[in-house]
Formats: sequence, structure tokens, C-alpha cells
Amino acid sequence: MAFDPVQKILAVGTQSGALRLFGRPGVECYCQHESGAAVIQLQFLINEGALVSALADDSVHLWNLRQKRPAILHSLKFNRERITFCHLPFQSKWLYIGTERGNIHIVNVESFMLSGYVIMWNKAIELSSKAHPGPVVHISDNPMDEGKLIIGFESGIVVLWDLKSKKADYRYTYDEAIHSVAWHHEGKQFICSHSDGTLTIWNVRGQGKPIQTITPHGKEDGKKPESCKPILKVEYKTTRIGEPFIIFSGGLSYDTVGRRPCLTVMHGKSTAVLEMDYPIVDFLTLCETPYPNDFQEPYAVVVLLEKDLVVIDLAQNGYPIFENPYPLTIHESPVTCCEYFADCPVDLIPALYSVGSRQKRQGYSKKEWPISGGNWGQGIQSYPEIIITGHADGTVKFWDASAIMLQVLYKLKTAKIFDRNRSKEDKGSTEVPDEDPFAIQIMAWCPESRMLCVAGVSANVIIYRFSKLEVTTEVLLEVRMQYELNDIESPDGGGEQTSALPTPGASPQTSGPPSHPSTSSNNSDGGNIPCLKVRSTPLKQSPGYQVDLVVQLVWVSGEPPQQITSLALNSSYGLVVFGNSNGLAVVDYIQKTVVLNLGTVELYGSNDPYQRQPRSPRKTRQPSGGNKKREDGSQKEKHFILFSEHDSFFFCQNSSPHSSLVLVLNCALPLCFFLLTVLLSVCPPRGANPLDHRDNSFSRSRSSSVTSIDKEAREAISSFHFCETFARKGDSALTPCLYVGTSLGTVLVLALTLPPAGEQRQLQPVILSPAGMLVRLKGSILRMAFIDSTGSQLPSAYEPWYEPNVTADGEEREKVRKRRPVSVSPSTSQDLNESQYAVVCSEKQAKVIALPSQTCIYKHSITETSFILRADVVQMNQGMCVACFCANGHIMTLSVPGLRPLMDVNYLPLTDMRIARTFCFTNLGQAMYLCSPTEIQRITYSQDTCENLQEMLGELFTPVETPEAPNRGFFKGLFGGGAQSLDREELFGEVAAGRASRSLAQHIPGPGGIEGMKGAASGVVGDLARARIALDERGQKLGELEERTAAMMASADSFSKHAHEMMLKCKDKKWYQF
Repeated sequence: MAFDPVQKILAVGTQSGALRLFGRPGVECYCQHESGAAVIQLQFLINEGALVSALADDSVHLWNLRQKRPAILHSLKFNRERITFCHLPFQSKWLYIGTERGNIHIVNVESFMLSGYVIMWNKAIELSSKAHPGPVVHISDNPMDEGKLIIGFESGIVVLWDLKSKKADYRYTYDEAIHSVAWHHEGKQFICSHSDGTLTIWNVRGQGKPIQTITPHGKEDGKKPESCKPILKVEYKTTRIGEPFIIFSGGLSYDTVGRRPCLTVMHGKSTAVLEMDYPIVDFLTLCETPYPNDFQEPYAVVVLLEKDLVVIDLAQNGYPIFENPYPLTIHESPVTCCEYFADCPVDLIPALYSVGSRQKRQGYSKKEWPISGGNWGQGIQSYPEIIITGHADGTVKFWDASAIMLQVLYKLKTAKIFDRNRSKEDKGSTEVPDEDPFAIQIMAWCPESRMLCVAGVSANVIIYRFSKLEVTTEVLLEVRMQYELNDIESPDGGGEQTSALPTPGASPQTSGPPSHPSTSSNNSDGGNIPCLKVRSTPLKQSPGYQVDLVVQLVWVSGEPPQQITSLALNSSYGLVVFGNSNGLAVVDYIQKTVVLNLGTVELYGSNDPYQRQPRSPRKTRQPSGGNKKREDGSQKEKHFILFSEHDSFFFCQNSSPHSSLVLVLNCALPLCFFLLTVLLSVCPPRGANPLDHRDNSFSRSRSSSVTSIDKEAREAISSFHFCETFARKGDSALTPCLYVGTSLGTVLVLALTLPPAGEQRQLQPVILSPAGMLVRLKGSILRMAFIDSTGSQLPSAYEPWYEPNVTADGEEREKVRKRRPVSVSPSTSQDLNESQYAVVCSEKQAKVIALPSQTCIYKHSITETSFILRADVVQMNQGMCVACFCANGHIMTLSVPGLRPLMDVNYLPLTDMRIARTFCFTNLGQAMYLCSPTEIQRITYSQDTCENLQEMLGELFTPVETPEAPNRGFFKGLFGGGAQSLDREELFGEVAAGRASRSLAQHIPGPGGIEGMKGAASGVVGDLARARIALDERGQKLGELEERTAAMMASADSFSKHAHEMMLKCKDKKWYQF
């Protein structure tokens, strides 16, 4: 890390060779070293708009920060020695570079040429040590005398080197290895940190022993304190009033096993130990002055952790941290899924921000964020963008992505509706062997109605409504639904046949899982318990997203429920649908009922393309233990117990002779469903991600003409789409439909019959009826969309957002409830004879089908050798297109409806399942994925965005006056003792020191000049930037010319003066006097 105290910019280097530059909130810049080697040290040229970086591959680079996209001006690659430490004094152009061999080389930062002046290790230590002193671990000049350089060697030797006389003035030896050294600002003392957890303070003129040895965390054990862990870095900062600060990392006692990494702040007699969440990589103390010879006045400490950046306020009691305004909390818990929405409703970001800003943030410093340099970019996207991330701990975060930098808007904790403390009795066979039982797996969001639905790894679906008002839910009402398999001859005698609809007269029961009649012995092992238990105590729900309904799949016969593979919601119809490898379930969240619970096999009806065995009600009966694997490793055929066809697939009637429905009602809303599905195939490993069922080798291929039962048993529901369209072939009327895509490439249609809006919507059931198969493709269905005859997308119907927790009287409440859902689909105003087109994309191909004739009019095979990981039908400025990300790293776009290839870029070879899991496209040419566990990478394939990008970038460098140097004072000026300056040019320049060996290091000019800008910028903005740089360079050259002219004039004046003096001297002399 490095900090420019005048510009107030922070630079962070990473293991992968990346540079992150941070200014004020909203100003951030990302750069990458081409070699990809780890950054080991950074040094700012303070207030110069430049930065020096040293890399693990022994190269040093100079970055120009005066342009919007920083670029390398010079590089120097060392060939024979390894770089271990760099130091650049304030307002100096000479960079000291220490090496592993113990030598110090000096580089001119302006020309990036090595000086012939070298400090050799043997000259530095002479006879003070018999062995090699080890690598250079520290270099710094005396704050009061630039001619004196302190050099710390790893073995424990410190040398005070006199640059002018080229010899060591003093040597200080200690038994323990040194990790870092820091000066007192008066230059009379320095402090060293050692590998045994001690700090030693030395007088510059004192020989032999340190004046003080401290073991801050060591326990006194008789004479000598016990040794501790190494103190990796120490800083020594003074204040005008009060005691100095000694700040260090590490140094804890060895017996503190399991203790978190700590930063210790010693101030006078008080010692504060600040625990960190992750290991400390580096820290810096931020001070008021850039001058090392003045009182430092520290006000904050920046601590770089492995996965976070923390800034501590030193001026407040208790050392609180500043609230971090950067989007660095993306991985506070690992990201498990994400979604990207461009062109959202304009009121959405303010609404999310208003509820997010009210979320309690206590214990932070009251002061402004101290890293405040740079200026914001002028441009901004003309449309709002939102990114939603789901995390392993069950949190969901909403981010404003409209500018270059993300800003967190709102954080939702989904885990708080579940009981975390499960009793021992509950655990038993339902113990979830998953470290993250609350992890988010899939998210469905309707930006217009603000309805949110999340599916977790524990086979649970939670539906949320957005509200600006706080509510407290008294008791969660559990509706436990259970389908039990019985013989027709012996119906379940113990279960009470009740009405399927919840009635107000249901008797309340005590909290806890209700007891259920069991018909087979395999239920005795906790067979119908969900993976997570919903809390029964009152739940206070803050403004923002509030739980409306929880649906859970439960364990069956000791088998965990299959994970949910697909999810969709429609706010106009009031339905949520989810599917897994066995089938799908449709939930009506307005009536709080399950409308449909159907196996994949039953979706086909009589149009089943597979050769499946016919089944009778008797055949579905499973004895206890019937879920065991066959000896040959395959599983028996799985079943869903479902409503029979003559029930028209709706929830109210319970006339199926072989299923009994048991309901236990507790009390008021919202409801929690426990949906039991009979699953007899083995569950994938817990915590598996939605795409993890794919081979990691990325070399599978699927055929669409599979006829074996084994293949059929794996047919999972892979995607859903709600739309108003022609349900059946030759239909003349538009009806609401649910389109279902499966992992074997089939698209099936379910027609919806919705009750009228208002009171009837609360009472009458929603009816779904299968309308047959639309089309079949190769590979799993990834995305479905509908367009009209003009090529415009037909969006799903939605209901506008309204406040669900209305506090007005009953009449107002009734008015809200009767509000008709608004369908924004333009198809309703079209002539009914006019066609629609369905766009379907699978892992291998895309097809466009004309409706209602159901004929395939366009077909395109996207890939033969690989397969598509993510496909989206997106809106561009000129029209629609299908955007695909392929497992071989290609990003492709196809025109709609013609499916002509528009773009094919070999962007990114897929090296990690994380990329496959998080890649998503959105409208207007934007896409994103997680490029590392902690970073979101946004990409664009839109020309408009590319042209606007230069304007959106912030300025890192702003012209600021360097503060005045500290006043020496009258007595120091009179008697000496102030800061001694040094003409380094005279010492290190080519004239005095000569040239360095050419084989030592190789100079590489960087692309940071005008040439680098040509590729970096495009369009008018780029031309302007180039013109501006050309003008700057011209101005610089004119300035240099002016300086040279002035120097020539001064020289001419001087010559004229000398000539005049000579003439006067010689004027009265005779010839013989010469």
C-alpha cells in the first residue's frame, strides 16, 4: 500500500499484479501490470501525480496518474539481483532499491536510469559481522539529515550510512532478525521490530545496546519476558501535544491459539489491541504532513487485510473504524449467485437507498472518510442499473451500478426467519452437513412490482414484498402439507380429512413441529422434517423487503430434498414457480396455497416422446426402504404424488383416492409452506451450485433423442417463462401461460386460468392445465422470450408496486386490494390474428417459433463442440438480440428473429466454475461475472457505452499546492540543528558517480505517452484527450525552450559583464605593462 498525503489517494497492489487506486467515494481506478507478478511495494511521488511499483519479478515501474487511465511511463527489469525494498524520499527524484544480496542501487525516477553509485553490503558492515547480513529489509534517510541513510539487514544489523563520505557512521547489532525500522521525526532515535515480538529503540549516536527493549505482548516470566510472534511492521508517529504513537502488526503471544490477527496501538501508557477479521497484509498511518522532519500528527490508520480494507480513527476514544464507502464488502460472505438489471424503473434506486440508509450502522467514526482525493467523472449512464448478489450466509445485497463504481443500496438477511439454534432432538437424521445452510442459490426479481423471490441450498423458497413501513409478525403460521402414499384398499385412518383452504376457525397449536400420522415405518426417522426450521417467535420486519411466504421441501425417508434448479415469479398473476430434478411446483402467494405440484413425467401427458413404462396407481406404491440404490448403481424411477388429471390440477379439490392431505394451522399471517415431495433419487452433494451438476471437464454432449429411462430420470426443470400468448396450436385468443424448459431440451406449455381481480382473486383458485409440448432442442433449455411481429420484446405482465402495509382505514385497504394488475404486454392491443414469435435458446442451439401455428421459422446451431453456460434475450438500442456465453470462452450475439451471428469474441477461457455460476447478461449491451471471489468484472459490447466510458472515469490527480515546509525556528537557524539538505544530483549523477553496469538492469520504455493513449481511448473523447496531451507536451517543450533561452540570455549577460570588467581593468594600461 501507499498513500499520497497531499493528493489524499490510496494505492493498493495485489498478488495478481493489479493496482487499485482509491480517491474520494466514487473515484476508483483499476490497472494491471502485464506480467501479472505480485506487487511487493508501492511509492508515491508525493503531489507529482506519479507512482512507483516494485514487483516480485524484480521489475520497477513508473505510473503516470495524471491521465484518466494511468499508464506506465518507464520500467526497469533487474537481471542479477532480487528486489526486496524500495524507498523514495519526499521531493527527491532518486529511488533507493535494496536487494536480496544486501546491496543498494539508486535509480533516477525521471529517466529511470541506474546511477553508478552503489552501496555494497560488505562495505556497509565491514568487519562488524563474520556472515552475510541477509537481504535489505529497510531503507530510509534521517528526517533531519538527508545525507544519512539508515539500512536495515534481515539478520539484525542496522547501518547508518553517510552518503557523502561513502562509509558507515554507526552500526547497531541485535540478536534477533529485523522486520521493519521507523524514525522519530527529530532524527535522533529510531525503532526496530524483531522476529521474537520485541521492539527496540536506539539512539542514533548510541553504540552497542538499545536504550529500550519492549515486548508488548510478552508475559514476564522471571527475568526475561517470553518470546512472541514476529512484529512484522512498526510505525513511530509523534504529536505536538501528548505522547507519540507506536503502531505495529503481529507480536502476539504464542499461547493465544485461535486468536484473530491484531493491530496494536500504543499511545503513552495505554495499549489498544484491535482484532481484525482477516490476516493483516500491510498498514499505513495517515498523517497531516508530508514532511518527515515535522510532528507527524497521525489521525488514521489504513489496514489492508487479505479480504478487506479497514480505516481506524486515531483521534476518537476507542479507535472506531470509518464506515467504508467503497464496494469492498462484496465478499463479506462469499457470493453464490448474482443478477444484473439495466434500465430499471427510475424510482427504484431512491426507494432502495432510502430503506438501506436507515439500516442501523452503529459504532462507526463520526468523521468524514479520510481518503478524499480525485474528482468524479462527468458522464453517467442515462439509465439506472442494479446488481443483486446472493451470499453464502443468506444475505442478499442490492448495488447501484449506474456509475463506474458500485454503491451498496440495501442489504437483506434472509437467514433471520429461520431458527439457528436447533435442539439435539431435531438434529438426528435431518442434520444438514452443509457449512452454509442459508446460502442463496437462485434469485427472481420483478423490478416493477419490487417482488423478490430467493431459493436457498436447503430447498427453501422465500417470497418478499417491498414495504416502506415497519411491521411485526406475531407468529409464523405453519401450513404443513404432506402427501402420504397409501394402498387404495387401506386409506390412512389416522389422518383427518380437512378443507385444503385455511379457515379462520382452525384451532391454534403450540409452536414446534406438529405431529403427523405416519403410515410407514420409514417416517419414524424424521422423514418429513424440512432442512431448516422457521422461527416461531414474533419477527420484527424493518422497512425494505419483508417476508410474505416461505415454502420448504422436506426430507423423505431419510433422503434430503433435491435442490431447486429453476425459479420464476410473476407479480400480475401472483404466482411463484420453482422446479428441481423431479418436477415443478406452482405457489399462489396471494392465497398462500400450492396450486400445482407436478412431476416432469406428468407434464408431458400423452405427448411423452420417451419410451416410459406405463404406471398405475398401484405401481406408485413404495414400500419402506424403497429408495435404496440398485446394485448396479442406478436408481429406481422417481415419482411425484400429484393431483390426478380429472382434478384439473388445482388445489382446492382433494378427491384423489391415494393421497391424503394433512393440514396443521397455527395462527395469523404470513404463512410458511412445507411442501413434501416424494423423492427417491439420490441428492447431489449439499451446497452444490445450480451449475455444479455439469461436468467440470466441460466436454459433455447431450443428444435430444434419448429414450432410456436412466436418462429420463435425470430430466430436471431448467427454466421458466410467464407470458400472455397462444397456449395451443391454432388458438385465436391470448391466454396467460407458463412455459417450462427441461434439461433434455423440451419446452412445455401450461395454460393459466386466473380468477377475476379483487375479492374473487382471494377466493377462487388459479387453474393450470397442460397444453402440450411446443418444441424440442439439443441440450438443456436456458432461456425463453417472446417477440411481436415488429420484433419488439413482449415483456411479462406485472403489477405496479404499492405499499402492502397500508395503515389507512378499511376502505382504503380495500381499494388497494382491488387494484387490477396492469399488463404492459403490447400484445393485448394487437389484432388477434397477428402472430407472435417464441425465441428459445438451449445449450447447443437457438430456435424461433411462430405462434399460434407453432412452426419453427429460424434455427441456428450455436456450438457443436462446447455448450452454452448462459444465454439471455436482451434489448439493445437498435432491437433485440440473443447474447450467449460459451464454455469455450466465446461471447456471441445473434439477431432476433433471424438468428444471424452478429458478434463472436473469444473473450475468456473458462477456468473456474465461479465464472459459469455468476455470468449474466442484461439489456443495452452490459454483462458481468465474478472474476475472483472478491471482485465483480463488468463488460460491455455496446458502442454507446464504450464512447461514454472515458467521460465516466474519474480524475485521480488534482492540482494542489504542496504544504509549506516546517519552520526551522530562530535558534535552530542560528545554531544549526535544523534539517540538513543534500544535493543528490551531485552525488548520484552521471558526472560524479558514472554509469551503472548495463547487465545489472534493463530499461524498458512504457506505453504511457501519446502512443498509449491512442489505443486506450476512442471516438471524439479520445481525440480530445489526445489533443489535450499533445498541447500539454507542446506546452512542456515550449517551457523547456523558454528555460533554455533564459539560460542563454543569462550566460550572454554574464559574458558581457566579464568583458566590460576586463575592458575597464585594461583601459589605462600601456602596452609594456601587459
